[in-house]
Amino acid sequence: MHYQAIKLSEELSKIKDNWSPQLIGELNDHEFKIVKIDGDYEWHVHPETDKLFFVIEGEMIIDFRDGQVRISKDEMFIVPKGLEIKPSAEKECHIMLMEPKSEVDTGGTESA
Repeated sequence: MHYQAIKLSEELSKIKDNWSPQLIGELNDHEFKIVKIDGDYEWHVHPETDKLFFVIEGEMIIDFRDGQVRISKDEMFIVPKGLEIKPSAEKECHIMLMEPKSEVDTGGTESA
């Protein structure tokens, strides 16, 4: 077996488009994805699962209908299932997501 660590900066350098998550690993029934974000994403909800956001570089904002959270480099936030969210970044931000393999990115197609 060949053992090799995943270097996030190398994987991020391969990503050309914002808001296009790339799979970098799997753990049991979960996937780890990295993504570059900039600007606003659509309001959407994950009705059946929590979602973890870990900021690798920059700062992101997650708006909720009743408030918001700012997540900076080396910070993470877990969005509980069923909450409607609108992620954004004022400048390019690099993040890692962790979610179940069964999770589908709805991108605004399932609003609360």
